[in-house]
This record gives sequence, structure tokens and C-alpha cells, in this order.
Amino acid sequence: MKIGVIISSNDAETCWNALRYANFCLGQKDEVTGKGVEYQKISTDKFNTVEQADKLLKSGGKILACGTCIKSRNQEGSEMCPINTMKDMYEIVKESDKVVTF
Repeated sequence: MKIGVIISSNDAETCWNALRYANFCLGQKDEVTGKGVEYQKISTDKFNTVEQADKLLKSGGKILACGTCIKSRNQEGSEMCPINTMKDMYEIVKESDKVVTF
């Protein structure tokens, strides 16, 4: 199954749980694509979102970030979170069998 995970929260615990869920899905042999902007910036020792994102990427998942959202926060895209477009988010939703939002 193809699962889309959309993270619209900048709460560390919420993002951490979204990434943990995405990693669980990969463990179930699902394909996972996610959208998130601030997960790198809000990572904490307790809710290490960067660690979860790294695990997701190493397991074959993909993370995308809205270019407009990145720019509005005065951030830049990165290898872990490349800039994408609204069209890319549309494709995630269109191509996914299930979409989960956090």
C-alpha cells in the first residue's frame, strides 16, 4: 500500500509521532511519502524528529517540503527536506492509497 503522511504541526511530539508512524508503515512493507517543513528545526532530545526522519529516509521513505512554507519561515531546503511544490503535495494525495495528517 502507498501511504501519504502530511505533517502540518510544528509541535515536536506530534511530528515525532508522525515520523514514527511512517517508519512503522515502512516496516509493514508499505511505501511512504511525507510532507513536513519544520521537523528539523523542532527536534528535541525527548522527541528526536531528525533521528526518526533519518531512519525513514534510510528505509526508503521520502520527505518533501512546500517551497512556499520553507521560504515563509526564512529557511532553506536541505537534503533531508528538499523543497517541493503544491503540485508535489497533490501527487502525494492522488497517488496514495491512504493519507494521514498530523
